[in-house]
Amino acid sequence: MLSPDVIHFFKNASFSIVTTLDVRGGLHNSCKGIVKVKPNGDIYLLDLYKRQTFKNLQHNSKMSVTGVDEHKFTGYSLKGEGRIAEASELGSDIIAAWEAKITSRITQRVINSIQGKKGHPAHPEALLPKPEYLIVMKTKQVVELTPTHLK
Repeated sequence: MLSPDVIHFFKNASFSIVTTLDVRGGLHNSCKGIVKVKPNGDIYLLDLYKRQTFKNLQHNSKMSVTGVDEHKFTGYSLKGEGRIAEASELGSDIIAAWEAKITSRITQRVINSIQGKKGHPAHPEALLPKPEYLIVMKTKQVVELTPTHLK
């Protein structure tokens, strides 16, 4: 079970760092979007390109999902076991969550552009392909990254 604080933190994260292990046990880090966080510890992550993270999970299910909030000086690392879930396995709630996340990111990018904040000249989220699969991680351990003296 994930605490309400952890769920809230990752629901509001714009991205996370996912770590997997390659066939030789080497670490691989990649930025992934969080689609949904369930209280039971299931984390749904977007992975669009079937490259290294996808290959690594086919050989070794161990992974972690890490997020930090630099402004609040807090963060969490969730450790667990991941699997590939084909789009056909996913419920309509997960697909709707992905679409809502992309819409929100595009909207925020447009607002930032209007406010004069520099960013990517295009809207990369609008060019993303529709997901063929998601990564589903079952959380086994939560590590709080906030220094003890700042809690």
